[in-house]
Amino acid sequence: MDNPATNDFPIHELLQRRWSPRAFSEKQVPPEVLRSLFEAARWAASCFNDQPWAYLVAPKENPEEFARLASVLMEGNAVWASRAPVLALSLARTSFQQNNKPNRHAMHDLGAASASLTLEATARGLAVHQMAGFFVDKARELFRIPDGWEPMAAIAIGYPGDPDSPRRNSASVSAPRAVAKRYLKWSCPERGGTSPRSSRAERKGNHGPCTARSNSC
Repeated sequence: MDNPATNDFPIHELLQRRWSPRAFSEKQVPPEVLRSLFEAARWAASCFNDQPWAYLVAPKENPEEFARLASVLMEGNAVWASRAPVLALSLARTSFQQNNKPNRHAMHDLGAASASLTLEATARGLAVHQMAGFFVDKARELFRIPDGWEPMAAIAIGYPGDPDSPRRNSASVSAPRAVAKRYLKWSCPERGGTSPRSSRAERKGNHGPCTARSNSC
């Protein structure tokens, strides 16, 4: 099932097609395809190339591990996510490998890795739904997650299924997207920069040659 986004500005078709369904087919994901998804995650950008992420992955072909991972989901998610052929749990390492100092960018970088995974999945006709609704302490205990690693999101992966499936959690309604300018603060060097609140370009409603601010490590 497709659910293309209605965009304020043109974006790549792959991004337009990405969404997070709650209905999954029971069709299995071939192991080589699954490996490609996590290969895409591996090549995400990260601060100092520290790659502060890991994934616990449980396909249904391994029923014991799949059941263990499904058991950490909150009930509202378990009712539909347990239909997906693959469950995963993303983890962020909270300190740098090189010096063991706190890495405040770790969760951002894990998000970038998971976004890469999601786009690779979309390109292959798969869907990914990430979930905050899981029992963190139970996951930490059940999978013996060591100190220094933070469980961040449960993930359902699979081929889109019947949206009218009785196991789909129909009580959840997607929130509308905020307008694009809510997220953009424009920096215009030729105008002497901008304040964090709003730019001269925004107030005039003309972005001109300005570019969105960005930072890197």
